[in-house]
Amino acid sequence: MIKLLSHLSYVAITTPDVEASVDFYVNKVGLTVVDRIDGAVYLRCWGDYYAYSVVVVPGTEASLQTMAWRTSSAEALDEAAKRIEAAGVDGEWVEVPQIGRAYRFTGPYGHSMTLHWDVTRHHDTTGAASIYPDRPSRRSTVAGAPRQLDHVTVAASDVDGFAKWYNDVLGFRIMARTVLDEAPISVFSVLTTNEKSHDLGVVLDGSSRAGRVNHYAFWSDTREEVLIAADVLMEQGYPIEYGPSIHGIGEQVFLYYREPSGLRIELNTGGYRNYVPDWEPNTWKPSLGSNNFYRNGAMPMSMTESFPPADGPSATEEGVPDEIKHALLNPYAEQGRG
Repeated sequence: MIKLLSHLSYVAITTPDVEASVDFYVNKVGLTVVDRIDGAVYLRCWGDYYAYSVVVVPGTEASLQTMAWRTSSAEALDEAAKRIEAAGVDGEWVEVPQIGRAYRFTGPYGHSMTLHWDVTRHHDTTGAASIYPDRPSRRSTVAGAPRQLDHVTVAASDVDGFAKWYNDVLGFRIMARTVLDEAPISVFSVLTTNEKSHDLGVVLDGSSRAGRVNHYAFWSDTREEVLIAADVLMEQGYPIEYGPSIHGIGEQVFLYYREPSGLRIELNTGGYRNYVPDWEPNTWKPSLGSNNFYRNGAMPMSMTESFPPADGPSATEEGVPDEIKHALLNPYAEQGRG
């Protein structure tokens, strides 16, 4: 298979109050508004190379409208569309602002994905221009502002099935997964299109609502910036949901918080780079520190929530013995597990 995809390029999210979310992204996170089209607001991090990386769209609830990947070439875009349709999924060609021709489809687990090759590159020449040629803009003046978009983690009813489909059809590399200590049930997996440990994650979803998202993530240059961001958010009345700490899978420093719609955002940095073309995915267990490298803190139950709300959390209790239900719902709830 030729390499089809290169990296995550943008996410489009829905929110009941667009202006509240936009104000948060601009004044608390440090993003910049670049356009407004038909009620949608287009934003970018100071280090994003393209026109935008986050689109805030009016909606009745917090959700992921679509996640977009840039392909490795124009030919790869056409090939990806052919392979998706050969796998029994019908997509459509659409026009995307400042991108143009793109292929959008809904995968077998209900998630919209947009693939494109054409982009509008961003490079400020006045005002916000950087003194460093490789930077598209000067660094944000908001303390702890992320450099760029990093990854998205969705929720699906079958973690291994989700990972296999995106590996088989679009060539995502499966990097690792988490299986319960108590039973051979996969609750998490990470995939990547490049050398990062992941730019797509999937958690187990026991609800009857397809296409949900658990969080999306920004990237900061340093651990210190993640800690500063935590300080800034806390002092401005936005509580930290989980972290800062280090993930076992991926080894990133992480911080989780919520935007005004309730949607979860991660800020992360660090982690390993993996260039091995025939990488064999490792299987972790919560007791090995898959989520918390140090195994010294329990993950809050709120982290099992995905969006939009549904009739079950991002885990399932159905069809399992009573003695492992608590572990399946939140395998990291016990102190000393990771």
